[in-house]
Amino acid sequence: MDVPAFLRLSAASAAAAAILVGAAVWADELQEAGKLLGARQHQQALERVNKVLSTEPNDPRARFLQGLIYADQGNAAAAIEVFQKLTVDYPELPEPYNNLAVIYASQGEYDKARAALEQSIRTHPSYATAYENLGDVYAKLASQAYDKALKLDSANAAAQHKLALVRDLFGAAPGATHKASLAASSPAAPRAAPAAKPASAAPDTAGALDAVTAWADAWSRKDADAYLGAYGEDFRPPGNATRSAWESQRRERLAAPKSISVKVDAPRVKAGDDGRVRVTFRQHYRSDLFTGSSTKTLLLARASDGRWRIVQERAGQ
Repeated sequence: MDVPAFLRLSAASAAAAAILVGAAVWADELQEAGKLLGARQHQQALERVNKVLSTEPNDPRARFLQGLIYADQGNAAAAIEVFQKLTVDYPELPEPYNNLAVIYASQGEYDKARAALEQSIRTHPSYATAYENLGDVYAKLASQAYDKALKLDSANAAAQHKLALVRDLFGAAPGATHKASLAASSPAAPRAAPAAKPASAAPDTAGALDAVTAWADAWSRKDADAYLGAYGEDFRPPGNATRSAWESQRRERLAAPKSISVKVDAPRVKAGDDGRVRVTFRQHYRSDLFTGSSTKTLLLARASDGRWRIVQERAGQ
């Protein structure tokens, strides 16, 4: 299923496990089904889940996992049916509402996604994933509103700038979708927030994280030369833009606001076998013209001078 990369599907919840009667009987079967889903062996995973449901048709963990399998297969209608029934039978669980929102967003139904996320939060006010997804949905709705404003008044400079900022945050034009990876599907607690910085990062990955921090600092200072210098020669601008056109556009967007603040939150650093490093984080952007947050991934490689530079930038994981 194609879903906006910034939205996150929930894994099966601890709350569902607490409701389950006789959980130990089928725990191993469901755990194995979760592993099969992680390996994208959908049919085998579904067979294991259906085996549990044939005996325990109301098992919330098995039903939830069934919904995740359908969603990963691209069977949105079946996944929606599963998660909707779960919200009726177990209205206290926030995860089914969250996953309904992700599917609705994949279909461009952002108002329905917003309503589902708001219900998820009412059910569980401390459910961080729903808050994060809701913020992203609001940003998408904002981008649509700015786009409509420009269709009515193409000379509206403020709307033009805000729309450009939204596109920068999400790395694509409004409404564009990307393939999002499913959360781990074992019957466990929802995704835990990663640490603010790896406690024992290897020296090379630590240097890459420092480069990302310097990139954000240059952006915040509106230092266009330092900001653009963070990108390597191999960096390819999004879309069909040339490097010179992209740099010119970036200079304009850095110059437009009176002030900018860019924060890198909860970075996760992963070294690849090819010597490059991937840094995924939550980007918090604030200026006098626009405020928003998004998940961003930067791929860095060492340049000839030994410095880490960005060679790929995209929204999402």
